[in-house]
Parts: sequence; C-alpha cells; structure tokens
Amino acid sequence: MHHIMKEYTYSDARQQLATVLDEVVQYGKVRIVRRDGTTFTIQVETRPESPLDIEPVDVSDISLDDILTAIRESREGRDR
Repeated sequence: MHHIMKEYTYSDARQQLATVLDEVVQYGKVRIVRRDGTTFTIQVETRPESPLDIEPVDVSDISLDDILTAIRESREGRDR
C-alpha cells in the first residue's frame, strides 16, 4: 500500500508544527517546501535496537518470600 506524502509550505509548517509532527507519525513522512523551492522531508527517527532491550517478565505470581528464598539460596551456593 502506497501512502501519499503530506506537503506543507515552510510558513504553514512553522505555524502548525504539532500537527505536522502528528502527521509524520501517521503518514511516515511529511514534505516541507520553502518559497525558493528547497524541499525537506521530515520522518520519524527509529531508535536502533539495544541488546539490553528485553521482554518484561510477569512476576505477579511470585511472592516476596519466594524472592528472598531464591536470593538466600544463591548466596549460600557461593559461600561453599
């Protein structure tokens, strides 16, 4: 599916910056055209994935006692 890129004059984009940024999110890109014909494309910047990005773990069924027992047992294993 091909999306049509929205286009604004520089003056309109300046006056409606919040709207322009919302449309960047919606359409992927927005073009801004200066009076002299110079064009700019604004697009959402994607962050590179980090090896530290991990899925959350559901621990709602683990009690505080379970956590403390696991910590205690892991420490006892190191002391041996």
